[in-house]
Amino acid sequence: MAGDSRAARRPPRHLADLPLAERRAVVAELGQPPFRASQLSRHFFGRYTDDPEEMSDLPLASREPLAQALLPRLLTAERELSCDGGTTRKTLWRTFDGALVESVLMRYPDRVTMCVSSQAGCGMACPFCATGQGGLTRNLSTAEIVAQVVAGARLLAGGEVPGGPGRVSNVVFMGMGEPLANYSSVVAAVRRLVEPVPEGMGISQRSVTVSTVGLVPAIARLAAERLSVTLAVSLHAPDDELRDTLVPVNRRWKVAEVLDAAWDYAAATGRRVSIEYALIRDINDQAWRADALGSLLAGRLAHVNLIPLNPTPGSKWTASRPAAQREFVRRLEAHGVPVTVRDTRGREIDGACGQLAASSRIPVPTPSSAGR
Repeated sequence: MAGDSRAARRPPRHLADLPLAERRAVVAELGQPPFRASQLSRHFFGRYTDDPEEMSDLPLASREPLAQALLPRLLTAERELSCDGGTTRKTLWRTFDGALVESVLMRYPDRVTMCVSSQAGCGMACPFCATGQGGLTRNLSTAEIVAQVVAGARLLAGGEVPGGPGRVSNVVFMGMGEPLANYSSVVAAVRRLVEPVPEGMGISQRSVTVSTVGLVPAIARLAAERLSVTLAVSLHAPDDELRDTLVPVNRRWKVAEVLDAAWDYAAATGRRVSIEYALIRDINDQAWRADALGSLLAGRLAHVNLIPLNPTPGSKWTASRPAAQREFVRRLEAHGVPVTVRDTRGREIDGACGQLAASSRIPVPTPSSAGR
């Protein structure tokens, strides 16, 4: 019975869950010519529509059955907020089973980045993270991840984001959840994003970033995929004593193990690793920690992305003082480590991962299906 319950909670099958060959097989099972799968896929991945009424190249009688079989609506927008003159847009989505996830579209002069969720909630329990405070509800399916990007692409193509029609150029797996804890769905989603239309969306592999708190075996597994995506390691502390507290998974895989896995990834892919470091006032922003981090990274194929903490309501954690941030940057640069400070977009719209879901009055499902 438990197995039946789990099956009942799976999202409905969607074409984005399947390689093109499997989509063709589904279409053939419906008694349709297999090439209809490519037509359907072009509508979703190339024209960003799942509305059968817009599919004029399909026979009228075929549209609804094909859409029902391969284009179920997976996400419903519950709330949408914007700032930065409309160029930053955050959406709170409700899934088919009531789980809440978030995505953010950020338009810059030279690119458009979608930040997507890979899980509803997160089981990593990092105490300064709004998502981690809420626990894990469930993994997202491949199609639920891809649908977040397609929704952003639809807005851009329709000219609904200031700046005129555009396209999604970058995707970062830095929304809700630990991507590598949902490994199979995330890697399949990456493939859907980077494969050319009609297989997928045709986004450059080098414009996709997958983050992790440091799941060492999964990092090694990702390196073996031979994808050219950027690995981002959420380090947040250079020493095990503090990182054990800030990133509890560090009690299993220590800083040295995580960084060794990252260097192996860089060697296998030729891609520079991004070291994510949320600056937290008087917790991890001391000058000596900057020196310690610089010593760990000096001479490595790495870049530090410093993140001014976006504090969650009621949290004791807050952003570093500007002087401490400047000194942290200076000391990293003195070690020859490239460093940037992340653009702090979205503060006024609960921009940090999980804040909108946490602040929403919509009931959040209990994590009864955690880990499924």
